[in-house]
Amino acid sequence: MAGEDLVELKFRLADGTDIGPSKYSPATTVASLKEIILAQWPKDKENCPKTTQDVKLINGGKILENNSTLADCTLLVGELPGGVITMHVVLRLPLSDKNNEKQQDDTPKKSGCSCTIL
Repeated sequence: MAGEDLVELKFRLADGTDIGPSKYSPATTVASLKEIILAQWPKDKENCPKTTQDVKLINGGKILENNSTLADCTLLVGELPGGVITMHVVLRLPLSDKNNEKQQDDTPKKSGCSCTIL
């Protein structure tokens, strides 16, 4: 039956909250999952991804590639019958202007040497 072939997933955010669980076809790509995560992202969160490039999915300690399918990814850790697979969501947000200014301020300090030989 088609229902038995589906993979049940939930997505764990950095603060410990979850999106899901929901069932997906093994042919679903990681890029499609990222789009689903963007659509279901909690609106009350401080950091929100703007594109799928801001989202990284981790399963079994490995960052999943966009062109991989669920069938490829679940083989990394195996499947538990009737179990829910948890994938971790990590955001790679662009640096803010404050971070860029801080890096520019640090640059001149790194170019000089403050060593003293006695």
